[in-house]
Amino acid sequence: MKTVGITGGIGSGKSVVSTILKILKYPVYDSDSQAKQLMITSPVIKSELKTLIGDDVYVGDIINKPLLSSYIFSSEENREKVNSIVHPQVRIHFAEWRQKQTSDIVFIESAILFESGLNEDVDEVWCVCADKNIRVERVMMRNAISKQEVMARINSQMSDDEVIAKSDCIIDNSGKVSLLKQIKNNLNIY
Repeated sequence: MKTVGITGGIGSGKSVVSTILKILKYPVYDSDSQAKQLMITSPVIKSELKTLIGDDVYVGDIINKPLLSSYIFSSEENREKVNSIVHPQVRIHFAEWRQKQTSDIVFIESAILFESGLNEDVDEVWCVCADKNIRVERVMMRNAISKQEVMARINSQMSDDEVIAKSDCIIDNSGKVSLLKQIKNNLNIY
């Protein structure tokens, strides 16, 4: 079974590519939504986050998002500490999910594929790219946040050039070339 990682910066269109792949009947693991779910369901993550941040990081079984966000965004060191708790569990969950798949090719979507080490679990990486101005507009509309907030998120991620250099295939989602055609070309489906 071939495993392909889908990555790219915020607003690049990773989820659009994943949706197309799902329509084409390929299994896609969304690491971001799975990480959020695991933060609620994983006893390991819950225990370690409580040890790191305090019991108030959960209200019952619900994550205290304002407290967690405040902790994560207060320093790079804090973000790395939380990631070191969550990412290993996501990798384990992904490996278990992949074992259950019957397709010849499976995909994992992750904005932080390289930073989380998930790139070590894939055979090939597809980078979804779009012009920065398009990405900013998309995220501003989708998340109802300011340009400054979007730029802060873009600047906190690995640079496009670095991600592209580490990727095997590039999918341009700036609207100049059909996404479906690019995906089919990468899959060698004509």
